[in-house]
Amino acid sequence: MKKVLISTVALFFAFGAMAQTAATPWTLRQCIDYAMANSITLKKQGLTRQSGREDVLQARASLLPSLNFSTTQSAGYRPWVNSGISTVTNGTVATSMKKTYYNGNYNLAASWTVWDGNKKRNNIKVAELSEQKAELDSITQANSIEEQIVQLYVQILYTADAIDVNRQSLASSKANEERGTEMVSVGKMSKADLAQLTAQRAQDEYNVVEAQSQLAKYKTQMKQLLEIPGDETFDVAIPATTDRQALAPIPTLMSVYEAALATRPEIAGEKLAIASSDLNMAVAKAGRLPSVSLNGSVGTSNTSMNDKAWGKQIKTNFDAMIGATLSIPIFDNRSTRTAVSKARIQRLESELSLREKQKTLYSTIEGYWIDATTNQQKFKSAQQSLESQQTSYDLLSEQFRLGLKNIVELRTGKDNLLNARQQLLQSKYMTILDQQMLRFYKGEQIEL
Repeated sequence: MKKVLISTVALFFAFGAMAQTAATPWTLRQCIDYAMANSITLKKQGLTRQSGREDVLQARASLLPSLNFSTTQSAGYRPWVNSGISTVTNGTVATSMKKTYYNGNYNLAASWTVWDGNKKRNNIKVAELSEQKAELDSITQANSIEEQIVQLYVQILYTADAIDVNRQSLASSKANEERGTEMVSVGKMSKADLAQLTAQRAQDEYNVVEAQSQLAKYKTQMKQLLEIPGDETFDVAIPATTDRQALAPIPTLMSVYEAALATRPEIAGEKLAIASSDLNMAVAKAGRLPSVSLNGSVGTSNTSMNDKAWGKQIKTNFDAMIGATLSIPIFDNRSTRTAVSKARIQRLESELSLREKQKTLYSTIEGYWIDATTNQQKFKSAQQSLESQQTSYDLLSEQFRLGLKNIVELRTGKDNLLNARQQLLQSKYMTILDQQMLRFYKGEQIEL
């Protein structure tokens, strides 16, 4: 756990200057590392961990004796005093009536709980488990942020490739429009058919602009997720993804789930909650046991009503005490029984929460596994479909150039080719994303 904190601090300094040079495209790993060091949510989790550490220190300190010093300084007034203080000076007796007086008390007291049914020691263990739970919650939140970054990063990659596909389609539309213009000039095509080719070219231009706008929005979302100021430039590195990545073997569902059960922090956190419930039950049951404590004090006082010197009074009035206290609970208005019952209920809730987290974890992994398997099959089919549609469109284009095919057949072939390319891209990147998520839940590092 300490290594995680050290790494986080190191990454904070390592990537602190990165925002100033954000013109350089960021890789997926750089995005993740920067988010781990700069996320406001994770910083808040860090404060929660620090608070948990203070609770542990406080619980441990409760085992030590307590020592307190107190002093009381007071002034009084007695308006109807009947007697005074007599003094003899040079054979003459003088009596003074003091209506105001001053008192001082000084006390140093110590106490130490010798035995309390292990309540304090169990409270230390509870505090330590709470601290560990806070750290696991922080890791869980970090995993959630990393998952969001990966999903958004893959979406950016897909949109960037979709722009290239739309540009290829636009280039083809421009070539068809130019060919149509030539055919109109020689009387082989009507202006109405040419208008359809122009409309197709305009639609493809719109698709390119729309995809570029969507890409810009995704990058803005990534900046917000990474806590990068809005006035700083930001771009994402586009790695060369290959078909081989999408066709990589998919791990079995149970192998991923079993690895996740052993490594995921949310599962470990729920197990800690169960252990904490057991300790809370032991703390509650300690309310039925007797407790033994030692106490002692020393004190003294002085007053202006005494004609002795201050030092003499302090010495004369000095008092010391030491004792032991045995406390045996007899009837506590059901407070102990209620505390035990609530601790037992808390344990049952923790067990149900663990089962719920295990169920949710399995459902999430199963979803990624089904999607990975399905999308990989779609990708294989899309490869064959694209090859077929590309061949068909090439033939249609040649026949259109020769005047053997009409504009409707050409546009239909082009639409089919564009759809095949988009289906290939979508299935490819969805497969890659699902595979990476399975690796992530298996405890492996995500790499694109």
